[in-house]
Amino acid sequence: MVTKRIIPCLDVRGGRVVKGVNFEGVADVASPVELAKYYSAHGADELVFYDITASFEGRKLFTDILTETARQVFIPLTVGGGINTVEDFARVLNCGADKVSVNSGAIRNPDLIYEAAKRYGDQCVVLSADVKRVDGVFRVFAKGGRENTGMEAIEWIRRGAENGAGEIVLNSIDTDGVKNGFDLEMLDAVCNAVSVPVIASGGAGGIGDFVTLFKTLPKVDAGLAASIFHFGEVTIEELKRACAEAGIPMRI
Repeated sequence: MVTKRIIPCLDVRGGRVVKGVNFEGVADVASPVELAKYYSAHGADELVFYDITASFEGRKLFTDILTETARQVFIPLTVGGGINTVEDFARVLNCGADKVSVNSGAIRNPDLIYEAAKRYGDQCVVLSADVKRVDGVFRVFAKGGRENTGMEAIEWIRRGAENGAGEIVLNSIDTDGVKNGFDLEMLDAVCNAVSVPVIASGGAGGIGDFVTLFKTLPKVDAGLAASIFHFGEVTIEELKRACAEAGIPMRI
């Protein structure tokens, strides 16, 4: 049986890790380099690094901080933020990333996923989707959750997987930072639409939320979280032990 993955997320703004609620009201947390080093040594299966304002500010991702962060980790590193061209994929991969996450760039140019997958392989391309309910419909948001694209999310994600995205990160804006659990309804819809791995993001408040996630939706491959790890509310080691005791396959 394939083990489930636990993935801390580093949302980086101005060279610092930050965290907010519903994508707003961000507060400073720590240095991405130090946090990455800690998580790599304390049981994280992978790590995600998002330059969360690169797309909104219309600039390229901070490669100096990324390069130093990549030097500190010995687990797969996914990087996103300001990825708009195939050349941006190359730049990030050359900094030490294993996978590249694309969001707003793919919305502007849907062919980007296909082009990147063709050059670097499906396993390098991650489609990150920021999704929120609008009048009962799952809608895709761009620019760090600031802009409603009007696109229906499930169809957008399905097309992304067909075009070569080897993995989907579903960020529920509705549950982000609220700590009331993952968005199971939204995740179920995505899992039923694609055959590639799906990573759940947004809403983790404790160990029980991960157990519920993996028990309720066995198709979900990984759980991603930020604040509960950053602020020491839950350690990855204790989370993995609890999941394993609940019968969920984990790499311990």
